[in-house]
Amino acid sequence: MSMDMAPRLDTDALLADPETRIVVCCGSGGVGKTTTAAALGVRAAERGRKAVVLTIDPARRLAQSMGIDALDNVPRRVEGIDGSAGGELHAMMLDMKRTFDEFVEAHADPERARAILANPFYQSLSAGFAGTQEYMAMEKLGQLRARDEWDLIIVDTPPSRSALDFLDAPKRLGSFLDGKFIKVLMAPAKVGGRAGMKFLNVGVSMMTGTVSKVLGGQLMRDVQTFAAAMDTMFGGFRTRAEATYRLLQAPGTAFLVVAAPERDALREAAYFVERLAADRMPLAGLVLNRVHGSGAAQLSAERALAAAETLSLGLAEASAVPTADDPESDDPENDDPGDGAGDGAENLVEGGIVDPGSGNAREQNASAADDPPAADAPSDPDGSPTSAERLAVGLLRLHAERMLVLAREQRTHHRFTTLHPEVPVAEVAALPGDVHDLAGLRAIGERLADQTEQTEQQQATPAVG
Repeated sequence: MSMDMAPRLDTDALLADPETRIVVCCGSGGVGKTTTAAALGVRAAERGRKAVVLTIDPARRLAQSMGIDALDNVPRRVEGIDGSAGGELHAMMLDMKRTFDEFVEAHADPERARAILANPFYQSLSAGFAGTQEYMAMEKLGQLRARDEWDLIIVDTPPSRSALDFLDAPKRLGSFLDGKFIKVLMAPAKVGGRAGMKFLNVGVSMMTGTVSKVLGGQLMRDVQTFAAAMDTMFGGFRTRAEATYRLLQAPGTAFLVVAAPERDALREAAYFVERLAADRMPLAGLVLNRVHGSGAAQLSAERALAAAETLSLGLAEASAVPTADDPESDDPENDDPGDGAGDGAENLVEGGIVDPGSGNAREQNASAADDPPAADAPSDPDGSPTSAERLAVGLLRLHAERMLVLAREQRTHHRFTTLHPEVPVAEVAALPGDVHDLAGLRAIGERLADQTEQTEQQQATPAVG
């Protein structure tokens, strides 16, 4: 397979551009959005930007990797950043309810704010109503941008089930809070007294009666009380949602779609790319995370397997030759191929090679990396040539599995670039372990910036199948 000649994404140029004020990392769950956002923040700060990273990741990995005991709704200075270029880094984690509370407190007088914050329906809405997290993420982004305290804001988007949620939920929630349903519920309280009850009974009694049966009478009253208290704020929800939406479309904002080199993740990435284009959102490129490589890419899987098979046959023949010193060598019952290296090799050929179409290739590959010392371990303690050959068989098969993983990843990547050849791509080679400190984030940033070595490695990788 030839290397997909997609344009290279220059993340350093993106971060260094003073016109870039907002970078939004988005994509499906579990692809490394949080790590990518944090790595970009570290690299930007150490290259002179005053950056803040806003994360919505509930796993709190960002706090751990940045050496902060706990992130909260207030940006915290990250220590250990090289500030010699004049940059600095802050980080924060979205507190959805606190952000909603701040919004209420900023747009209502103290007495009304207290009534809203104490309302049971508001407490439920602010804690987990569908779309609230995405809406408040955008609200917090708008607040950070308005403060103009940082020249670069990097957003780690919520772990949404669908690419649509992040873009659509703020509008949906704003429309709900500013919509006809809430206004109808609010009408009796606005009219007041008997006139209000008469209006309710005559105009909307059938609708509210039905809703009361579904929601329950107490919840219905809580909603009406909430609606009355929020009366002066309803227009603000939709207005602010639309303002933030325009901010995402404006020059100075750049979207990075993050994906793993797997079929489902890249399918979601392709869908997100198309949606961003349809909504005129500025796409900077694709970050392809956890890409596997090999230092011996010139040796194809087929050649490695062929060499392993040849060695295995030689070992099987050698073990089948009786020796004069073995008193049981002439016993045909002892000539069990399952006891020899050939049987172990046969099992590896049939069951040890990862299916290139399997979604569990990474786990199988990792497991296989641990198994060969047991399956093909040298049985001769003196380090005889036979033991070395058995070890070579195991290593050749491990390499073949690795090359199959690489080939599958390249095929998946090729499908994406065929659909979207215009999208710049940056590949991040998989690290041997998890990222848990600033050094790991720097390593990710360096791999994002340096695409030359990975491009050469990909070009040298032969195809299989």
